[in-house]
Amino acid sequence: MSQKIPFITLDQAKEIAKAYPTPFHIYDEAGIRRTARALNKAFAWNPGFKEYFAVKATPNPFILRVLREEGCGVDCSSVTELMLSHASGFSGREIMFSSNETQGSEFAYAHRLGGIINLDDYTLIDTLEESCGIPETVSCRYNPGGEFSIGNEIMDQPKDAKYGMTRAQLTQAYRKLMEKGAKHFGLHAFLASNTLTNAYYPTLARILFTTAVELHQETGAHIAFINLSGGVGVAYRPEEPDNDIAAIGEGVRKAYEEVLVPAGMGDVAICTELGRFMLAPNGALVTTACHEKHTYKEYVGVDACACNLMRPAMYGAYHHITVLGKENAPEDRVYDIVGSLCENNDKFAIDRRMPAIDRGDLLYIHDTGAHGFSMGYNYNGKLRSAELMLREDGSVQMIRRAETPEDYFATFDFAGLKFD
Repeated sequence: MSQKIPFITLDQAKEIAKAYPTPFHIYDEAGIRRTARALNKAFAWNPGFKEYFAVKATPNPFILRVLREEGCGVDCSSVTELMLSHASGFSGREIMFSSNETQGSEFAYAHRLGGIINLDDYTLIDTLEESCGIPETVSCRYNPGGEFSIGNEIMDQPKDAKYGMTRAQLTQAYRKLMEKGAKHFGLHAFLASNTLTNAYYPTLARILFTTAVELHQETGAHIAFINLSGGVGVAYRPEEPDNDIAAIGEGVRKAYEEVLVPAGMGDVAICTELGRFMLAPNGALVTTACHEKHTYKEYVGVDACACNLMRPAMYGAYHHITVLGKENAPEDRVYDIVGSLCENNDKFAIDRRMPAIDRGDLLYIHDTGAHGFSMGYNYNGKLRSAELMLREDGSVQMIRRAETPEDYFATFDFAGLKFD
């Protein structure tokens, strides 16, 4: 079962809040490094293994540099993510560019950085050629369609996903790319999100390994790497089991040796793009209880809102909440924990059993290190919070300052408006 233990104490949070008022996102450097090392160890059997961290999950240069120090690359989906990654020290084959509905100028920039381009659609071959030519190494994204299931459990519906090529299109794409000069190929697929089973990656790997063997036999293409993408999830709820990355790596190794090695393809490198797994448990949103309301329900209002963490409002996603300093208090109250947006879905918890919450209490919202700050927005004129890093030595570093009203109004600087 998942243990929901904050990586900062109440005393630490109080000291931090003196310098950086709540709400703020905070990340655990030591935890990020432990996770990266565990992943690399789990796939150490594959000499070419590379984790390409999904920048969209947590686009912050301080975090990207920590990951680079641990041997990770980056997976980018836009020009600004490419720019951020390049400015953070990544270049060449450390960069994977996986985008969709892509413009030629985006391909050209990725190519200029030397990144590996992962094509989402067959028709994008022409766009790529027209913008920067066909590189010697290129990847294609596969969508097998239908339902993706493990055993009797349906994990997701690839047939409804906008991403990737059909099986027939893959063969056509490889042949066309080879005719235009491509020499080394990658194969990529993403079939399910936030899975909590050690079987997901091994099952996906068998699909991709089998497809790679077929593509090699059909086209003669050299398959240089297979990218398992993301999808390995985290246990957001305390009662959920954590994934075992060592067992996952071993499951992929077994599939590799049973499918690729007998086909003479034992040189294929394995890649992953684990944003959520790498960062979510290593980040938290800290907010202050500032209001209570007693109507048809019991409400606790906090100084954060969905602009700081939109997953609960957007998906109904669960994030565990700890009242710092009351970890062992009886959970004898039932609250909705809400923000101040003019939207009724601005709720971090609904009918959540918790200890009694007083004004001024600091609430620690777990597992916000991925797709937390990065999905923030400015509705109601709300300003995005600071991002902080708890360093390995126990110090705290601001890695993004909080927005100010000047930031919010900056894009009106052409209008001649004056703001007091």
